[in-house]
Amino acid sequence: MADETIGVVGAGIVGLATAREIALSRPGTRVVVFEKEQEVSRHQTGHNSGVVHAGIYYTPGSLKADLCVRGVALLRAYCQDRQLPYQEIGKLVVAVREDELGRMENLYQRARNNHVPELRKVSREEIKELEPHVGGIAALHSPRTAITDYPAVARAFAEDITDSGGEVRLGFPVTSITTVPGGIEVASGQDRVRVDRLILCAGLQSDSVARLAQDSQEPRIVPFRGEYMLLRPDRTDLVRGLVYPVPDPRYPFLGVHFTPRVDGSVEVGPNAVLALAREGYRRSRVSPRDLVGLAAYPGAWKMAARHWRTGVKEYRGSFFAAAFMKDARLYVPGVGARDVVRGGAGVRAQALDRDGTLVDDFRIHRVGRITAVRNAPSPAATASMAIAEHITAAVFGDS
Repeated sequence: MADETIGVVGAGIVGLATAREIALSRPGTRVVVFEKEQEVSRHQTGHNSGVVHAGIYYTPGSLKADLCVRGVALLRAYCQDRQLPYQEIGKLVVAVREDELGRMENLYQRARNNHVPELRKVSREEIKELEPHVGGIAALHSPRTAITDYPAVARAFAEDITDSGGEVRLGFPVTSITTVPGGIEVASGQDRVRVDRLILCAGLQSDSVARLAQDSQEPRIVPFRGEYMLLRPDRTDLVRGLVYPVPDPRYPFLGVHFTPRVDGSVEVGPNAVLALAREGYRRSRVSPRDLVGLAAYPGAWKMAARHWRTGVKEYRGSFFAAAFMKDARLYVPGVGARDVVRGGAGVRAQALDRDGTLVDDFRIHRVGRITAVRNAPSPAATASMAIAEHITAAVFGDS
């Protein structure tokens, strides 16, 4: 329907990509983005490591797999058009033990099913040709895996929205969502805006905002802080491209890895520790409200019972650089605690079901005129433009 007003809650990269897609593909539709912060991409997008994933890890046929592969093509073209950073530096997924070779083979077959371009297996000798300082007995090489600057991409999306006649309303924390005849009323205190349809892309607050819209109670968001070390400037030549471990299939996290950034720095990490606040980028940040909500959720206790040993290991690395770097040394034996300084941290909005299962795939719910993105973990930034197409099709499929 033309001349509608569509509201989008959240000015992270997924919300902005979705608003941009609607603004550009639906002439006559007005788009309003509601963001509680005073600038876009303050949270998950602004703390992203910048990797453009090629689609290696994701279950064939899942939304993650399909939207990642499509998203890479869209993002590459967009960055080229807007002259934004996009560097195909390549990735090695490295096996360091014999018992990882079976998992690496499964990963290879999965990546082939996902049509990851130019992926190949490499031997111990070929690893040294690609990455002279990297150890390992075998690896997968993805030469088209890239890095970019996601906050810059998000800002460009915001410009596209406003250039198309839309609005990005900053400093607008959504406090209520009310269904009214023929539409939705979105309020921030006494400030109220009526829209015809509403899309929720609230990231770390996605379950809280969804409850305002009378969506289901599950999944809940559990915040995991990922902390990074930075290689000292004189040690950044230890890696040329991205160096990753073979992931543990029990977890949605990819393990400690080496990530060159577009500014020339190199991150090592992240770990994955339970944050004591949804926006807990520092260990000292504690939210009693968030902790009470977490403690009251049965899924959190079931998750803790299953994974407490891993949690203890991750916390040890959080406090001690030598423990943090122990895993990193498996892949780059020449690196140690003296070669790094503390870097930044991000918080992952990890969705958790009531039975304690960590939700892996994207989840998008529809409640009448409201569409709620309930889980959009990595590779959401990579896939953001494809996610936007998917949401737009879902929202307007009945038009």
